[in-house]
Amino acid sequence: MMLGSCATQAPLPPWFDAIERLPLRSITVNGQRIAYLDQGQGPPVILIHGFGGSMWQWEYQQAALSRQFRVLTPDLLGAGLSDKPDIEYRPDQLLEFLVGFMDALQISQAAMVGNSMGAGLAIGLALDHPTRVSTLILIDGLPAQVLQHLSSPSLRRALTSPAPSWLISVGNWLFGERMLESTLREFVHDPGLLTPAVLDRSNRNRQRPGLFRALLTVGNNLPLWERDFAPRLGAISHRTLIIWGEEDRVFPLAAGETIHHTIAASSFVSIPNAAHIPQWEQPDPVNRAIMNFLAP
Repeated sequence: MMLGSCATQAPLPPWFDAIERLPLRSITVNGQRIAYLDQGQGPPVILIHGFGGSMWQWEYQQAALSRQFRVLTPDLLGAGLSDKPDIEYRPDQLLEFLVGFMDALQISQAAMVGNSMGAGLAIGLALDHPTRVSTLILIDGLPAQVLQHLSSPSLRRALTSPAPSWLISVGNWLFGERMLESTLREFVHDPGLLTPAVLDRSNRNRQRPGLFRALLTVGNNLPLWERDFAPRLGAISHRTLIIWGEEDRVFPLAAGETIHHTIAASSFVSIPNAAHIPQWEQPDPVNRAIMNFLAP
């Protein structure tokens, strides 16, 4: 089996903690519980969050996209409310999870929408399982030569830290609340959006058992992304939309333009007054761009 065993599962809350109450679902993929949202009817669209994130990054897409599409939003393996088994979290393992998630829900093909590291996972699926992807939408990531493009000090430290996971976890518990707000300020253009409710939600996510071990292993596997997927970006033949926050301080706008020039069948939309998670910070223009692109 691909995945290792995990500890006794805590019960999931019945509702997604977001701007609206949405029923939270779960499904078993390769022996692990995956939490997800399933909203709307129509052609399937899968929303994939980024490094250290969770489904809350897509809270403003649920109502807008589900009017025309079936919108599936998982917490990735090792993140959010999904299980965090003690595995390597290699790109091929995460891709196997994503294919397994689609198989478990009997989805043969979907539009893939990924933000940051989630865009890297969507790219990997398009390259290694091209028939499972109808169209591709990449939001602020993941470029080739990640560390050369990366301008976020906090994310660079997280991805390159030589410290063992137990030490990172101790530091997280001692200093994490202060560090959390500092890190989130690197991800948004308008710090006023980081309300006490948003910080509290992020802090609760930070405290989930097993999270930091999973995050560190993902960072350790960046060389595998650079070796197996980044050199093949130009081979993507799917119709692709690239959306980028003009104020992104994680991967600057030039990184998105480079991806756009690399993928021949791509179009590019920049979002003013938005940083690394524009779908959360400026949802209206992002939702319009997605809907226009996916329109038949």
